[in-house]
Amino acid sequence: MNNVFVYCEIEGTNVADVSLELLTKGRKLANQLGCQLEAIIAGSGLKDVEKQVLPFGVDKVHVFDAPGLFPYTSLPHSSILINLFKEEKPQICLMGATVIGRDLGPRVSSALTSGLTADCTSLEIGSHEDKKAGITYENLLYQIRPAFGGNIVATIINPEHRPQMATVREGVMKKEILDENYKGEVIQHDVAKYVPETDYVVKVIDRHVEKAKHNLKGAPIVVAGGYGVGSKENFNLLFDLAKELHAEVGASRAAVDAGFCDHDRQIGQTGVTVRPKLYIACGISGQIQHIAGMQDASIIISINNDENAPINAIADYVINGTVEEVLPKMIKYYKKNSK
Repeated sequence: MNNVFVYCEIEGTNVADVSLELLTKGRKLANQLGCQLEAIIAGSGLKDVEKQVLPFGVDKVHVFDAPGLFPYTSLPHSSILINLFKEEKPQICLMGATVIGRDLGPRVSSALTSGLTADCTSLEIGSHEDKKAGITYENLLYQIRPAFGGNIVATIINPEHRPQMATVREGVMKKEILDENYKGEVIQHDVAKYVPETDYVVKVIDRHVEKAKHNLKGAPIVVAGGYGVGSKENFNLLFDLAKELHAEVGASRAAVDAGFCDHDRQIGQTGVTVRPKLYIACGISGQIQHIAGMQDASIIISINNDENAPINAIADYVINGTVEEVLPKMIKYYKKNSK
């Protein structure tokens, strides 16, 4: 009752990383609110799946195991959450801003008239005073995300309706195990009580999942380029430098939109979030949407011919110059010193 819930996505029988990240954040929110953290897992063949989530500090795991629940389809998963939430009345529900989360979240929030904030970059607990009504709301979920094209950071609240729902992109929150031996309650639900047979009308006949071509999210060093790189040909310099540093290449949205780089390398609010030990930003101005995806890098080096580029304000080191001037020198140096 009035706890923090996390919907856990399943690929086969494995819980998705974004869900484990949200369990870590959910545990912190639950601690602040003095309530329990609960996880919902729906799929098929889910024997011992609770072992994947309990170490993240989950107090209660709701398991829905039935043949028609994997692969994901909209109707049965929506029915599970809508009917479970009518029983449990959570105060907060978190899910990944993935293809599944973007389909499921709006369906559930609409059915429960609760509201939903998509693509949050931060979640906090705080109060809100409605001066007009003379009411102060305590322990609200601050759902924080860039808005108006990234020109402002908006804090969105939902004072009246429950649950307060938010989706978060993979990599935005840190994934941390709380206790390998954490004890929580596991509830095996009777799926038929929550999902009518008519929900299984859509059947997945064939399914193809293509693996990522690179490991941008897990790379210790990322060399990223922006619109200031100038051309697709100049982007080859980034790949050359990355090869010497055993790094991955990323890009800003402006560079992707200009056709300099493939979309799957996009970093930022509408791309992936990275936390490398070293982030080399080449010709990136530093719009808030991009910074949201890389600001937790341990060391940031900015290579830019604009001294006033916003990214320089968060960079540890700034090299003033063009990509064409600076990168060949760096490549030459690393080639010489890596032998």
